Amino acid sequence: MELPVLNNTASEAPKGGCSAGSCGSTDDQMSHLPDSIRDKVKNHPCYSEEAHHYFARMHVAVAPACNIQCHYCNRKYDCSNESRPGVVSEVLNPQQAVKKVMAVAATIPQMTVLGIAGPGDALANPERTFETFRALSEQAPDIKLCVSTNGLALPENVEEMCKYNIDHVTITINCVDPDVGAKIYPWIFWKNKRLKGREAAAILIEQQQKGLEMLVAKGVLVKVNSVMIPGVNDKHLEEVSKIVKAKGAFLHNVMPLISEEEHGTFYGLTGQRGPTNEELQELQDACAGDMNMMRHCRQCRADAVGLLGEDRGAEFTLDKIEAMDIDYEAAMKMRAEVHAAINEELESKHAAKESKLVSIQGLKKEATRPVLMAVATKGGGVINEHFGHASEFLIYEASSDGVRFIGHRKTIPYCEGGDTCGDGESALDVTIRELSGCEVVLCSKVGYEPWGPLEAAGIQPNGEHAMEAIEDAVLAVYEEMRAAGKLEAKADAAQKAA
Repeated sequence: MELPVLNNTASEAPKGGCSAGSCGSTDDQMSHLPDSIRDKVKNHPCYSEEAHHYFARMHVAVAPACNIQCHYCNRKYDCSNESRPGVVSEVLNPQQAVKKVMAVAATIPQMTVLGIAGPGDALANPERTFETFRALSEQAPDIKLCVSTNGLALPENVEEMCKYNIDHVTITINCVDPDVGAKIYPWIFWKNKRLKGREAAAILIEQQQKGLEMLVAKGVLVKVNSVMIPGVNDKHLEEVSKIVKAKGAFLHNVMPLISEEEHGTFYGLTGQRGPTNEELQELQDACAGDMNMMRHCRQCRADAVGLLGEDRGAEFTLDKIEAMDIDYEAAMKMRAEVHAAINEELESKHAAKESKLVSIQGLKKEATRPVLMAVATKGGGVINEHFGHASEFLIYEASSDGVRFIGHRKTIPYCEGGDTCGDGESALDVTIRELSGCEVVLCSKVGYEPWGPLEAAGIQPNGEHAMEAIEDAVLAVYEEMRAAGKLEAKADAAQKAA
């Protein structure tokens, strides 16, 4: 199968990095960025909160080896039942990876980003990683190339990375204190030696900070990932956020520890718990005071394909790719048309945004309280998912300042399809627990059976805004609650109750 060369529509790399205090992932935060930076972010689903509703990403698993060990990691192969970093169904060589990327680009025109994130560390496998990037930079220059790394081998690879127009790099930085690091990393492999304890953590931290500074100096956008581990680094991550901001990081992504026992990680087997939804949001809000916060991360597999929150990797196994008969010329034309249509829709949305927010400005004069709402969506920025089919809900906060995205909460689908749901009691209990703190759940449709339990838990089901834009619907419901007198300030409510 001959692979085509795509049209080069990649934006020009910036000549310098952006101030972390002025960069961000939301539309409002992006509005003042230089064009060269905005062009890099606007269709990157990991760097733009808005883009993740419209554009897809994919990871290719070409990097099996790792040069450090983390207590929260257990790399698994040929595994299709787990959705977390380090898990893949098949490890590819660079040639296979390129063929897969081209097939996905032709089949999923919304795919704009290709990343190498494992299942080990991209820079612990530099030959395989850079051979893949070298081929893709020539054959698919319209696809953004990204690297995710623990940072240990980063400084020695910055120059090579920049040869292939890699202008998005994610570094996982869980600490800036070696004593904290010694609790997270049992060992690193450094200069042909396995080092342990505080010494190992100190070297890793030094390399991460050095690599971060080098990338920023080259004008590369750096996202910092941090895993929140209660009792280990949760009180320390605010300091991490301050330091990486000072060094020029573009975005901070504080993620919850995944520590289920069945995953076989050290933390999972020793009973280390992950954070609650409330704990995670509190820490993200605290860190957001220092720099822009990513809240839409799905902690993807190392071979993930599709929109964030979905994984279509099973459609693109090597045997299925070989059987595909793709008209690449037609497919690449379709890619350009789809991207143009999405960009036109986003421009229209931006133009209408201020007028849609006019009605909420009056709320600022009132003592109205914020409200959390859960949204069921398949993507596209609209409410288009049945309550019973949702495997995750997006969480938004509406207040007199507007609507902001808070994060996502995974759950178990209440029913498997059709217009009616089964008994599904345990799945419904899980969903209600995960939606704790939310007062409304917006979906395209909701069955009769879950309605009562949701209301009893203080969560109002709402299927009246199907196919509407999420933020518009959240704002509309918030205004309805205000009109009904449900948004009085907590102090006023307490006074009336007394």
